Amino acid sequence: MPDPSQKRYLILAEEFSQDPHYGKTLRGVLRYRRESVVAILDTSHAGEAMDGVPVVASVDEALPFAPDTALVGVVTQGGRFPADWRALLRACVERDLDLENGLHVRLTDDCDLVELARERGVELRDLREPPGDLSTATGANLDVDATIVLTVGSDCAIGKMTATCELDLEARRRGLRSVFVPTGQTGIAIAGWGISVDAVVSDFLAGAAERLVVEGGARGDLLWVEGQGAILHPIYSGVTLGLIHGSAPHLYVLCHEAGRTEVEGDATHSPIPGLAELVELHERLSLRLRPAKVACVALNTSALDENGARAAIDDAEAETGLPADDPVRFGAGKLLEAVLNHRG
Repeated sequence: MPDPSQKRYLILAEEFSQDPHYGKTLRGVLRYRRESVVAILDTSHAGEAMDGVPVVASVDEALPFAPDTALVGVVTQGGRFPADWRALLRACVERDLDLENGLHVRLTDDCDLVELARERGVELRDLREPPGDLSTATGANLDVDATIVLTVGSDCAIGKMTATCELDLEARRRGLRSVFVPTGQTGIAIAGWGISVDAVVSDFLAGAAERLVVEGGARGDLLWVEGQGAILHPIYSGVTLGLIHGSAPHLYVLCHEAGRTEVEGDATHSPIPGLAELVELHERLSLRLRPAKVACVALNTSALDENGARAAIDDAEAETGLPADDPVRFGAGKLLEAVLNHRG
């Protein structure tokens, strides 16, 4: 995959640029690879700007900003393209833009789009396409010469990737050989490498996670593995367990959205247990050969005012006996120190 630092992205966010959930790929790339984004496409907000990036109504309106790659910046229900996006995707290819897509539906399954891309000499890249040679874990994860830290969470969509990126950025600011290990489509778009583990055959999921930490270990010696799903989520628990056993972390960072009491996206309205119980649960699920500890708690306090946020942090520390903080609101320094103290 080409180096993302060399790309000039037009991010496709039609209908969803202002949606924090369905527009999360847009928001993640805009936050962590801002320098690569030249324009955002969303007709309903054309003429506006996001973080200084112009929002346009069409591919043609984006061309003066000289993009070379169009990135699908939305996450949709069921991972399918909205009905009216086919013409938008074709327009990108017709204007000679490479096209990157993180949805479950693959660009390369559209024969007409593949033929058009061949004619125009552009690339179609499906970020969720796993390597074809994956297999089961081999135990190489236990031989990685690096400290492996996995973010885990009380639920999905609470900021595990964000916490991972913030910790990696803070570590690199301090001169550490830190590596963000991407396990989802947005992380891959940010970092330019990785495997979208939710697209991997279940038997090979731990093997995919193992491959990621082995590669990460060749890049640095402090690995921040992006968490996925949640171990008690009735739908998405499988990917979490595969990451736990495949990445073989030394430490966890437990992520939680302050105030959330029920799992979202599940018709059973499953309650979220207390943080102390989640700490104990994740530690018990670790590999026997690599018993991992929760080092700290990363809170998402975006729904609270500052006083409420600080109170939630104090409550989390009192309940778990661990350092807690909101790495976006107050910086990742305190959480990084907790990890480094365990690292020794």
